[in-house]
Amino acid sequence: MRLTDCHNIDDFRALAKRRLPWPVFDYIDGAADDEVTRRRNRDAFDRCDLIPRVLTGMETVDMRTTLFGREVAMPLFLSPTALQRLFHWQGERAVLRAAADAGTVAGISSLATIGLAEAGALTGGPKLFQLYVHHDEGLNRAMLDAARAARFDAVALTVDTIVGGNRERCLRSGFTSPPRFTARNMLSYAIKPGWGLNYVCREKFSLPNLATHVSEGSSVPRSVAEYFTTMLDQSLDWRRAEAIRKQWDGPFCLKGIVAVEDARRAVDIGATAIMVSNHGGRQLDGSIAPFDALADIVDAVGDKVEVICDGGITRGTHVLKALSVGAKACSGGRLYLYALAAAGEAGVARAVTLLRAEIERGMKLMGAKSLADLSRGNLRWR
Repeated sequence: MRLTDCHNIDDFRALAKRRLPWPVFDYIDGAADDEVTRRRNRDAFDRCDLIPRVLTGMETVDMRTTLFGREVAMPLFLSPTALQRLFHWQGERAVLRAAADAGTVAGISSLATIGLAEAGALTGGPKLFQLYVHHDEGLNRAMLDAARAARFDAVALTVDTIVGGNRERCLRSGFTSPPRFTARNMLSYAIKPGWGLNYVCREKFSLPNLATHVSEGSSVPRSVAEYFTTMLDQSLDWRRAEAIRKQWDGPFCLKGIVAVEDARRAVDIGATAIMVSNHGGRQLDGSIAPFDALADIVDAVGDKVEVICDGGITRGTHVLKALSVGAKACSGGRLYLYALAAAGEAGVARAVTLLRAEIERGMKLMGAKSLADLSRGNLRWR
């Protein structure tokens, strides 16, 4: 199977599975407990039908929108995700370049494998920095200062990770950051020599945005669940979130909102955007899917903040359904991580191009010349 054989996100997933050691693949692919929510995130879209419209003369469509104060070319962007150097040696650099070329936002995690200064200088495209609040307040301030100096457009405070989810696939494989090679998992790394040579022979793995304050996750191996539980501040509350919002003088997003009450509180503390997200099903299993939560949240705060649907997005039609409900944009992580693992920057670029084409095709078949033409009148729920 080659990159040119990848025509959808499931194809990229299959190619990534062939190229990655199984502990690394299962880190991307897995979720919490029985992975009910991980499946639910995607299945939620199947319970809603689109209604096509015909004879509308659709030679061109306009899918531009504004997000975090920047115009973007499409209503889909790449969510911040951690540890990208482990999936492909190009890591965040590939994702940043592909997003900029597509005219959309790239998210960069606190647990990124390149520094914020380099990320900021790499492209002129819009960028979102995702903040995990650590016990070390000096580290939190240093990351916000670095994002400001690097001219990031917005900050997203992740609010659903005060403890790590029970990611049983990672427990079985022994996956850590950086990788800890054990008798149990050594063979899985050994039979993927391409991955191993790139990991060993290219630049040393690190988490540079953390390295000046903590060694865990960068030079001292930790599972991601253990890192969240031990290193992140479990006392994070609304008062603290508001204080962080005041430390940042640009667009400010809360990532991990699924309750209407929390969406209203986000508005109260001055958030300009919310990402309706359950962390890809990796935290609380059995929780509501973002698409299922979307309508109530849009009705409550959609005229006050930018509402982003994050989770389960694998098709352009998923984006159109979320926008028809009232989301300003959509985002996803796995949708490009599979492509990154499959083929680096070329893989991410192809995945984004395919999804953009699906959105454009869907808009033409629905008779929508612009995103403003999408509404709940386009939808029927089963």
